[in-house]
Amino acid sequence: MRVATWNIHRGRAAFGRFRPDRITAVVAEIAPDLMVLQEAQHHLRRQDAMLDAEAIEAATGLVPLRVDPLQQGWRGNVLLVRRDARLLGGPRGLRLGGWEPRGGIQADLDLGEGPFRLLCAHLSLGPTRRRAQAAALLAAVKPGLPTLLMGDLNEWRPGGSALAVLAPAFGHPALVPSFPAFRPLLPLDHILCHPQGLVTEVSAHATRAARRASDHLPLVARFTPSG
Repeated sequence: MRVATWNIHRGRAAFGRFRPDRITAVVAEIAPDLMVLQEAQHHLRRQDAMLDAEAIEAATGLVPLRVDPLQQGWRGNVLLVRRDARLLGGPRGLRLGGWEPRGGIQADLDLGEGPFRLLCAHLSLGPTRRRAQAAALLAAVKPGLPTLLMGDLNEWRPGGSALAVLAPAFGHPALVPSFPAFRPLLPLDHILCHPQGLVTEVSAHATRAARRASDHLPLVARFTPSG
């Protein structure tokens, strides 16, 4: 299946005004089966939806899975899946601490290729906090169930704090520059899996529309939960 993660910078490009319609257009370009977004919700106005869910569904066939029925996302994270996805467990919010505060989403899904656990998150800027947050994600792995981990981990070093914590289970991810969108230099966004080898073809979606929509580029990959 085609999966993607994207920090949408609250619907703004690096230098620009609020244009959530551009986010919808880029998601339609990618045409994923499953996509997670970060900075897709204002942490002080959680009940105000940032994205037009009806427009996204019409353009892409994706619908949000809500942790809280009153919120479109959870601590800035939004999870979009195909309408026909089977929800096997969750979704539930993961409290990861931090100033904003940071968080993630856990859900057990089956999109027709076998069950798997999805973990998505946006980690903090400080390396000490990132290590603790990565340990919390590692603890959410369920033995025997393939796990897909996606998000803005704010980690660009191969042996950096968060990636070092995750490496025993998830290995070392492909380091694909995704930030800043207009000239990507840093691989802040990641797609990992456990067991290793279930994720292939990791790349940045570097279209003109994507560069104009956020300060990060979306990261796209192929995920096969059945191996």
